[in-house]
Amino acid sequence: QVQLVESGGGLVQVGDSLRLSCAVSGRTFSSMTMGWFRLAPGKEREFAAAIKWSGGKVYYADAVKGRFTISRDNAKNTVTLQMNGLKPEDTAVYYCAADVRGTGVITTNEWAYARWGQGTQVTVSS
Repeated sequence: QVQLVESGGGLVQVGDSLRLSCAVSGRTFSSMTMGWFRLAPGKEREFAAAIKWSGGKVYYADAVKGRFTISRDNAKNTVTLQMNGLKPEDTAVYYCAADVRGTGVITTNEWAYARWGQGTQVTVSS
């Protein structure tokens, strides 16, 4: 099974940048999709970004498009979320997740992601 461990969260100011990393271990699949989701206080968990493990196709939520960049390093088995121009509304617990169904399609639905990390807190202070 795939195991995921996030790191890199913290407290930053509006406009700052932060980079989250997700260490991927266990059995990986070339067809899997890696996603980042976030859970803000009082809100439902929402999709932020995703990337195909093989090929690197990416997809972003409108709320982060142009500010966040997702990437993966297959040799190091890591997925990174570079977050620039952070806003107070980006404050949330960020989760790394893996869709191992192998459909070849990126989905924003959290039910499709069977494996999850423990989450890392990002707080953007104004």
